[in-house]
Formats: sequence, structure tokens, C-alpha cells
Amino acid sequence: MNILSLLTPKSDVEYLYDDFSLRQALEKMEVHHYQAIPVISRKGNYVGTITEGDLLWFIKNQKRFDIGQAETVPLRRIGHHRDYLAVSILAPIDDIFKLSIQQNFIPVVDDQQIFIGIIRRQSIISYFYDELFTVRGK
Repeated sequence: MNILSLLTPKSDVEYLYDDFSLRQALEKMEVHHYQAIPVISRKGNYVGTITEGDLLWFIKNQKRFDIGQAETVPLRRIGHHRDYLAVSILAPIDDIFKLSIQQNFIPVVDDQQIFIGIIRRQSIISYFYDELFTVRGK
């Protein structure tokens, strides 16, 4: 199976640049109600995924914190509790399926590690559901 059929292209994905501020990340996550969002470099390389928890732990660990300070902290300074692993556009479907057990979405990169989009867990479940009931003849 070609994973492109499951791909949500970068143009349809909300993401952050690693030089965006903590405040920009908080605002984008609030507006879109996301718990996690991909982070890329200005060159387009996938850097990682930032989560609400990453942001909250960073804020908690500051001795003093105000929202004004959030404008000066770039995302690259914020640690990640765990990374969302990316897959190559050529990855087999079983690798993607295994990752979807642990991740809400799977970032997809090309052969130069450029972020090209995500595969949502929902797309994977729908694919397997359709396959199961097509085989059974429902």
C-alpha cells in the first residue's frame, strides 16, 4: 500500500517553526484545540513534536514566569518529554501502524528529512476498518 493515500499534506497541517516563541505555540494550540503539534526548522526539516505537557513542565520549572516572558522563549529551548517519531514516505504500512499505537499522528518526511505532512491515527483506523469489512463483504 502507498502511504500517500493516508497522508495529510503539509499544506493542510498546522505546525510551528522551532524559532517560534512559547507564546505563539500556546496560542496556536489554544485556537486549534491541539494537544500536540509538529515543529519544523525554517529549512523545512522535522525537528520534533511539542505537546501541552512539554509547555506546562517548562513553565512550571521557571522560577518566575509571566506571559510576557513567553514571547522571548523560542521553542528550541523547550525540552520534549517524548518525541513523536517520523517515518519516511517509503515506510511500510506495518511500521506506521505500530507507531500509531503510541502516537496520535505520525510525521512523514521525504528522503532529505523534509517534513511533508502527517498520517493521522484516525486515517489508519479507517483504512483498516474499510479493509476488514471489504474482505468480509459487508
